[in-house]
Amino acid sequence: MKHIRNFCIIAHIDHGKSTLADRLLSFTGTTTAREEQAQLLDNMDLERERGITIKSHAIQMDYVYEGEKYTLNLIDTPGHVDFSYEVSRSIAACEGALLIVDAAQSIQAQTISNLYLALENDLEIIPILNKVDLPSANPEEVTDDIVALLGCNADEVIHASGKTGFGVENILEAIITKIPAPNGDINKPLQALIFDSVYNSYRGVETYFRVINGEIKKGQRIKFMATNKLYTADEVGTLKLTQIPKPSIKAGDVGYLITGVKTASEIKVGDTITDALNPTQNRIDGFEDVKPMVFAGIYPVDTEDYEELRSSMEKLQLNDASLVFTPESSAALGFGFRCGFLGMLHLEIIQERLEREFDMTVITTVPNVSYHAFTNKHPDIPILVNNPSDLPEPSKINRVEEPFIKASIITKADFVGPVMSLCIEKRGQITNQNYLTPERVELTFDMPLSEIVFDFYDRLKTVSKGYASFDYHPIGLKASKLVRVDILLNGTPVDALSALIHADNAYSIGKKMCEKLRQLIPRQQFDIPIQAAIGAKIISRETVKALRKDVTAKCYGGDISRKRKLLEKQKKGKKRMRQVGNVEIPQQAFMAVLKLND
Repeated sequence: MKHIRNFCIIAHIDHGKSTLADRLLSFTGTTTAREEQAQLLDNMDLERERGITIKSHAIQMDYVYEGEKYTLNLIDTPGHVDFSYEVSRSIAACEGALLIVDAAQSIQAQTISNLYLALENDLEIIPILNKVDLPSANPEEVTDDIVALLGCNADEVIHASGKTGFGVENILEAIITKIPAPNGDINKPLQALIFDSVYNSYRGVETYFRVINGEIKKGQRIKFMATNKLYTADEVGTLKLTQIPKPSIKAGDVGYLITGVKTASEIKVGDTITDALNPTQNRIDGFEDVKPMVFAGIYPVDTEDYEELRSSMEKLQLNDASLVFTPESSAALGFGFRCGFLGMLHLEIIQERLEREFDMTVITTVPNVSYHAFTNKHPDIPILVNNPSDLPEPSKINRVEEPFIKASIITKADFVGPVMSLCIEKRGQITNQNYLTPERVELTFDMPLSEIVFDFYDRLKTVSKGYASFDYHPIGLKASKLVRVDILLNGTPVDALSALIHADNAYSIGKKMCEKLRQLIPRQQFDIPIQAAIGAKIISRETVKALRKDVTAKCYGGDISRKRKLLEKQKKGKKRMRQVGNVEIPQQAFMAVLKLND
């Protein structure tokens, strides 16, 4: 066991952790020249196209140092704030972390939050300054920033370059000499932590685990403690580029397990695996519970695909444990699911993965957050409002509380003004302003979560010319003056377009929504009024004009009463049509409501 090292790589988005992981793999000979490609561990098409890591990937390397052979288990993690849950899982399975900082961009918000996560779990941190070969790199200054953040010595910061492979040998040496070996007891009963799982249509669910105590052998009877179900370990092995079956995996090591389980819901990430005959009494405390931040409805385009969508979502949840969903139904869209996401990018990625991996075309409703409503009758009992249609009547409401977050934004000193005005426009209150260096400022705001759900991140990047990094964590609920804005099409409310909005912004947002929908809804044979309403009060209206057939074309000249008769007849038909006609809402209309500022 003393020759095993488990470590993960943490960094802000785009600081080069996947590229550095590639260099470590090629330097240790884990990959051959034929297998090499950029961002080797990002195996999803979506990750490659966008250049981001969505899932944490585990891989094992062998390295000989001073004549002894070491086994290194590397877990590459995502950098985007929406996937911080993946990071917390990787950290739970490791003893050390490589903290990578871009020599051109210095320390960003996500670097700090991931670092705190690692320090809370007592991981050994190895600071690495990446991209030192860039012309715009500023190694001395950024090294000082790292020293100030970690309290280490300047000579402990390893200079490296993921592109050229410079410094990789020093990193491997630091991993072996600084990161402690895992401490576990091979003679104790089996105790292993599940940190990831993936669905394979041929072999069922593949479970990735880290053994804390004992060992897991092929053919052994094992028990999953959360569900109390028993299985046989059909195959165990280690994760190289391909899976390599082994007779057993001992304490301290990381591996995969195949039990032939076909039902996705039977395996919980964070669960403990133990021996069926000699079970351990202690469950492992895994990682933090996932807290969905943003809720949206996902519906199949064709109602008959509902069951297929359910099984797709279960398989996706296996691969992405931060997705939470419950069934719901909508008058406009039929049966679907209310899903919880960690942020807007997460929502977008899930929607794309459903389309690509499972061929499911889905409609996503307006995202919102979870509120607490209190009625006059029971002012102490909160009613959970995940969907705007759950909000009680305005006359019965005592108060509504919405979730607030503490947002930390790191930006250049030049952009403090625009960033502040954006946050204040989003009902934020500044609580702290801290100059990290004369050039870089950390701003802390208390803001309502609902305001950052829509377009906050994009607009923050715009006002700071891409130089702001953003991170947040929830701080509880506060009472706010919120109203439900309903959209009525042809006099009937469309529940999927309802939104809970702060009373001060309700009028302008209602007006913008009506204008946007007027552009997107195709014209019919009758006039379609689009109205925004708060309760019974209409606050805005737009009309999609009717397409008209020229019924008077055949009357050229002649008596005017002939034309009038035809027009009256047409008018009567239009009136009847409007009463029975229903309006199809295109998919873009649901998404366009998010982009009101465009």
